[in-house]
Amino acid sequence: MSTNETIRDTIEQAATSVGSVWPLHSFVTANPLSGFEDRPFHEAVEQAEHLFGGRGYPSADVFRAALETGQIDRETLRRELRDHGYEKDLSTLLARMETQAESATEDAESSQHDVVDTALTKWLAAFLDEGHASWPMPNRERGFYTAFQSVARHDGSLPDPSAVATYPDDPTEAIDQVVSAYPRDQLVDLFEFHLGRLPGWTGFIKQRAENGGDWQATYPITLTEYLAVRMVLTDLFDAPLGPTDGGVESTQSERNLQHDEEVPLPEIWLDAWEATYRTELVEAIADQKQSPAAAEGSQPAIALEDGGRPDAQLVFCIDTRSEVIRRHIEDAGAYETYGYAGFFGIPMRYEAYDSNVAIDACPPILDAQHYVADRPAEGCDHEHDRYDTWTNTTSAAGNVLKSLTSNAATVFSFVESTGVGYGAALTARTLFPSRVYDFLTGASERVPSDADFCEPALDGDSTADSDLPQGLSTAERVEYAETAFELMGWDEFARIVAFVGHASQTANNPFESSLDCGACAGNAGGPSARVLAAICNDDEVKAELRDRGFDIPSDTVFVAGEHNTTTDEVTLFTGPVPESHEEDLEQLRSDLETAREGAAAERTESMDASAPGTREAERRAADWAETRPEWGLAGNAGFVIGPRSLTEGLDLDGRSFLHSYDWRDDDSGEALAAIVSGPMVVTQWINMQYYFSTVDNAVYGSGSKITHNPVGNVGVYQGNGGDLMTGLPLQSVKAADDDPFHQPLRLSTVIHAPVDRVTSVLEANAAVTELLDNGWLSLTVVDPTQNDTAFEYDENLTWVAAETADKHGRDAAEEPELTAERAAPPAADD
Repeated sequence: MSTNETIRDTIEQAATSVGSVWPLHSFVTANPLSGFEDRPFHEAVEQAEHLFGGRGYPSADVFRAALETGQIDRETLRRELRDHGYEKDLSTLLARMETQAESATEDAESSQHDVVDTALTKWLAAFLDEGHASWPMPNRERGFYTAFQSVARHDGSLPDPSAVATYPDDPTEAIDQVVSAYPRDQLVDLFEFHLGRLPGWTGFIKQRAENGGDWQATYPITLTEYLAVRMVLTDLFDAPLGPTDGGVESTQSERNLQHDEEVPLPEIWLDAWEATYRTELVEAIADQKQSPAAAEGSQPAIALEDGGRPDAQLVFCIDTRSEVIRRHIEDAGAYETYGYAGFFGIPMRYEAYDSNVAIDACPPILDAQHYVADRPAEGCDHEHDRYDTWTNTTSAAGNVLKSLTSNAATVFSFVESTGVGYGAALTARTLFPSRVYDFLTGASERVPSDADFCEPALDGDSTADSDLPQGLSTAERVEYAETAFELMGWDEFARIVAFVGHASQTANNPFESSLDCGACAGNAGGPSARVLAAICNDDEVKAELRDRGFDIPSDTVFVAGEHNTTTDEVTLFTGPVPESHEEDLEQLRSDLETAREGAAAERTESMDASAPGTREAERRAADWAETRPEWGLAGNAGFVIGPRSLTEGLDLDGRSFLHSYDWRDDDSGEALAAIVSGPMVVTQWINMQYYFSTVDNAVYGSGSKITHNPVGNVGVYQGNGGDLMTGLPLQSVKAADDDPFHQPLRLSTVIHAPVDRVTSVLEANAAVTELLDNGWLSLTVVDPTQNDTAFEYDENLTWVAAETADKHGRDAAEEPELTAERAAPPAADD
């Protein structure tokens, strides 16, 4: 193997420790420690602390508050502590945690590599800018290292700018020149150290290089180029090549062999906290399953008329915010609601009607398989013309405004002549955000949206330039519809079936995409809902689905909608609905408005609003000084996979993801396997980002919004430079600096299915089993074939009876373990 190949392979190996980071305009929530998921949780947080300097557990004060408020059950905690050999009183153990945390803080010191970081981030920001800068960096099309070499020789802040030209033109050779005297068997650890110095920037480069896209194709950058520039700067500043102690603290290969058998004290407290929440969740589900209504079947027990059909069926994203609105909709009428991943099972690259950029509207664990564009529908010329006129006018005005404000020759005269108008607008947005919301809403109602006159081009678009197959074949449409119906366990259809995606609405918020649909890669879910509705309305698709056993009535119409999670307004896109269904639609809209009022009141009350309700939610959406327009997925802790009857009527406080699933319609287990390998992994990513953003917001989050500095349309700094912040803002997870709103718990998943089926699914999915064995999430199975007894995953495909088991007549301590060979527990009456 050549030297260049060795260097590149070594960089690739070192890069596994750094998690991917997505740009702000398509913010994807991901585990910042994803590179450590192949080892136990406590080992991962310890090693990440050495690499990134971040704390991996809640502080002693957070644990103390959770204990005092009952979030941690004292007996559960004492049992966990005894199991690990801790007999001291709780106050003593909390004091020990505080001492350990103070010691870790004292060990932190300023690094001699800070000057390298400062110089490097300046060049990264210039090169990686995505259309924000008025004067872009020259030569970017030639790649990062070459562009740096061509420009940095004029950088007066470097010790010897002219020396930049003396390094090899090939980035790999430049790296090799700088590290030539370094021990070759320690290069992985050396590169890991340098990649870990700026994990935000390196994570962004890693994601961009792996995923490609227009920006990467036009202005390419790789981790090899990044390290080449970093090594050159390290050499120019005469900084130590490795850490300041002169050597790599512990090699990656050595760490992979270390297995600390002693679980740290904070993890034991965390286990007890999670066990308390999990027990409450599973007990509530177990009680619900014992109710006579739930025992009748998988469908919600609603009051039905007109032959037993519900007034309408609505499918929402599994997002925790959907749990709130679903409860209120079910209270408003005879409605059934379902949960399904918000990209609605269609891995597509979507291009809006007036957009020049296509987005991958699917989870990052999937590759887009289809290109779908929005194109004007027949018979909508009037709305089309009005929309074009409005957007052309506003676009031209925006371009003029940008030109005037960024042109040095005109900016002062422009401000002088328009200052009064700007001042009035600023005053209105600052003092009267609710009225601004009313004005903007009124304006948008007078101008049609693209959804009013466009439809997804399912047959493809001959004018589009895409490397993906355009549109979907009839066979593919049938498959996506059938998969959705099977996963949700549908056996009857209402006159109106609505697929409802979700999006947020905020003002002056760099992190607005973090509030959109995570299953759509940080984009709005409305387009995905519209595509599935169009598929299901296809007559050929309906006919094929009927042949496959889905009895879709002739009067069933599928519509799409979008749930605004900031205001809880649900907008329905009803272009394909015939006049015969207008009365049904009007009733649905009225009931959705009633549900909105209840949901908005509930959510704004959690923000300590003085007057909780719809008006307060609208104010937060329009107020550009509002740091908490909504809580997003803060509080998420559970994921329930099963029929709505498991949770119907339960107030889960917006903390649980809900995915519809009926084990009786899934003999092969394929549907469950798809949920476990897809949505369950995505929710674990979301959960971990909220967890780490809460326990150490400075390192794994993004600090306070008040001091954010957006850079290049790709991320934010804290202050005027440094690393890209990788996680959520402080205001998204905390009520105050020292008061977490989000309870930092690892995800507790509950599946309603036979335990042997779940075991088979896990046996075939080593990646998910590894997450469970290493403690990144927990899994409880409520087995309908075992009298709805709950069993918790232990390790190595074994199960133990959950604490709720004694409610069904057994002593949990006497229940034998289950193994992969003997997956099913004994019957309740054994």
